[in-house]
Amino acid sequence: MSSEQGLGTALAAEHAAVYAYGVIAARTTGRLRATATNAFNAHRARRDRLRALITTRGGTPAEPGASYTLPVTPSTADQAVELAVLIEQRVTTAYLELAASDDMSLRRMAALAMQECATRSYGLRPSIDAFPGMPEVAPPAPGTPAPTPTTTSSS
Repeated sequence: MSSEQGLGTALAAEHAAVYAYGVIAARTTGRLRATATNAFNAHRARRDRLRALITTRGGTPAEPGASYTLPVTPSTADQAVELAVLIEQRVTTAYLELAASDDMSLRRMAALAMQECATRSYGLRPSIDAFPGMPEVAPPAPGTPAPTPTTTSSS
């Protein structure tokens, strides 16, 4: 896959993320709205950097769609969080193409973008899916103290 195609894939994902976070921010309040607004701004900034990078490399960046079909139009906070987590997962996947680029600067950009997406996703829903073949690990119950290491002494 060419770097140009990877840039286009990442740009398309950022366009969709900006749209979806606009919907989420419009349908939430309080802290969740602030989180969605921050994510909207972060994805918009990445989108703008991608557009500039594509142009600098002699390409023509794709324009965003007039609207996007969302898997759910959130009407509750839980639905908004689930949509936001899905957005971050899909944007992360889009950057995987660039992570395989021969261009070190594009690989670095992709890695940083994926890290930001993972951080936002975990901040919204602090759980990590198990790798295939690994057992599921349940998150600790709220208020449960962290396990402490045990030591054995040899007498």
